[in-house]
Amino acid sequence: MTSTAWLAPVAGSALVRRVADAGFLPFARSRVRHLDRMNVAAVQTATLQRLVRMARDTQFGREHDFASVRTIADYQARVPVREYEEFWQKYWKDAYPRLAGVTWPSAIPYYALSSGTTSGATKYIPVSSEMVASNRKAALTTLSLFRNVYSEARTLTGKFFFLGGSTDLRQQPDGSLAGDLSGIAAKEVSGLMRPYTYPSLEVGLISNWETKLARLAEESVREPITAISGVPSWVLKMFDAVKQQTGKKTIADIWPMLRLIVHGGTKFDPYRDVFKSEIGNDAVKYCEVYPCSEGFVATEDPRHPGLLRMVPDHDIFFEFIPRNELGSLRPTRHTLANVELGLEYAVVVTSCAGLWGYLIGDTVRFESRTPPLIRFTGRTKYFLSAFGEHLIQEEIDGAVAKAAHDCGVTAVDHHVGPIFRTAPGMPGRHLYLVEFRGPPPADLDAFARVLDGELIRMNEDYAAHRAGDLTMLKPEIRVVPPEGFSEWMKAHGRRVGGQIKVPRMDNSGALTTELATWFAGRGSGV
Repeated sequence: MTSTAWLAPVAGSALVRRVADAGFLPFARSRVRHLDRMNVAAVQTATLQRLVRMARDTQFGREHDFASVRTIADYQARVPVREYEEFWQKYWKDAYPRLAGVTWPSAIPYYALSSGTTSGATKYIPVSSEMVASNRKAALTTLSLFRNVYSEARTLTGKFFFLGGSTDLRQQPDGSLAGDLSGIAAKEVSGLMRPYTYPSLEVGLISNWETKLARLAEESVREPITAISGVPSWVLKMFDAVKQQTGKKTIADIWPMLRLIVHGGTKFDPYRDVFKSEIGNDAVKYCEVYPCSEGFVATEDPRHPGLLRMVPDHDIFFEFIPRNELGSLRPTRHTLANVELGLEYAVVVTSCAGLWGYLIGDTVRFESRTPPLIRFTGRTKYFLSAFGEHLIQEEIDGAVAKAAHDCGVTAVDHHVGPIFRTAPGMPGRHLYLVEFRGPPPADLDAFARVLDGELIRMNEDYAAHRAGDLTMLKPEIRVVPPEGFSEWMKAHGRRVGGQIKVPRMDNSGALTTELATWFAGRGSGV
């Protein structure tokens, strides 16, 4: 019997769902025991060896002498660290979309569209059949870790609401499909699991976000939702829509069986209080996940709250470069066996979709090696150091959350960048554009003071530059109207939907100025 064979009787009756849910619990506990006993270093070494063996006859494998690779050191000596642009120009551009035999041996059925950090340029990330299986295994691992701790949270007695992108994927000349990773995942839900998920394929095909939101709100209130997955700001929009649809005051009144919120893509701290208030049921738990277009990286283990546990056994080999070595010709390449705790690393993946020594653009910090536990700290290109202040996304997000909490408001989205001096001797400052849920702070200066004070507390470089207002002035806060960031993304041709995030930081100041000018031109109050 396969691990999901017990899902076969999917008539949808309450009895069948209870049986399915009960059947998942021993599977979950077995999976967690396996993870806990795993020799992570050995598993990662075997993963790399298997991937190299599979791709030895591809163009990439021949060029990098995969036939002679025996160890991690052999691999690192032959395969340099690369970013997307180099892969695209050197290997994928001329062959796209027919990449079979280029960097991976088999045909690529999907391409996940992924935006750049601030430019909005679209990337086409290969998603192989093996990567689809890898993502599915990671999803089962996430649910297993949750149910291992919360055995009473009967998630399979109802439906799992995936608030993601459209499954109306764009067909390529070779028959492959391109679109949001969440849309690909929804399309690939197995037939066995389909009765346990929402929305239907028909609703998933809707590409217009406003139309889709209205349809989801109309239908989902009649479904037995037990879990919801999505970016926090878009889940809140869904909550607003279903409350408007039903006239109910809390989400618990609409979905009394709801027990789990799976979130990712942005720091959850600013949203925690408002989610608790909106849902109105303390039995609902929260689980953070760290998926990306290049592969699933980590998930939350409730036994280690606030941290993300890396999943080492699903055909992805991980490496980590100290952030201060990014850009060097031969950076130090650590593995899960020898990372140091407390340091900030850029994440590099080698995957079952033909990515080799690929810098995904994220940074993390390890809090434990056994098990491998990390904190997401930001993006390699999301940093703020226009004046030498060296702020990372984790610090910015934490300071905004602290200011919102102390001022009794909820900040749902924000963007920050530098405003450079406009006259000789006049210091520059950071400009924060903040979208609030509900009324903004009555005193924006108080919000700025708390935010500023928190950054001074967390970051010595920032504190030094703020001392005496000599090189940096106190941050300026401007309010973005409700839905303002969504309107800006639509107006500028950027995708909008359940998994799309606002560009958070801009070290150059160009995007910040563009945003501020656009909002001011619309008379939006910023």
